[in-house]
Amino acid sequence: MQLALQEAMIAFHKDEVPIGAVITCNDCVIARAHNLTESLNDITAHAELLVIKLASNFLNKKYIQECTIYVTMEPCIMCAGALCFSQIGRVICGATNVKRGFFSTRLLLHPKTQFISGIMKNECSVIIKKFFLFKRTYKFYLD
Repeated sequence: MQLALQEAMIAFHKDEVPIGAVITCNDCVIARAHNLTESLNDITAHAELLVIKLASNFLNKKYIQECTIYVTMEPCIMCAGALCFSQIGRVICGATNVKRGFFSTRLLLHPKTQFISGIMKNECSVIIKKFFLFKRTYKFYLD
């Protein structure tokens, strides 16, 4: 999760919503990414989708059952769908996403996917809160 937080910090400094993701396979990091929706002007450029593509390319296959994703915030519905279709083995997330997270919608991941939440929850929550506080404060000074 530390590496996912590093990715989130990179996103923060790029003025992207600070969410980072890392995929491991056999305890080796094979992919890492952060949100790039603003930089790429692409609403689908979420950290989870980008890291799934990188991992699939690295392994040269579309199903990544033997992999684990570490993501700093609970995935949205779009990302959860991609995680489901990738058949990833484990999803480990930090902060919950009360407004847009997939878990509250009762959307399910792949039946064999293990889901763990709350890992480094405080650290993952703080970076998101700081980002949006900064955005609101900065906007206030511009108005």
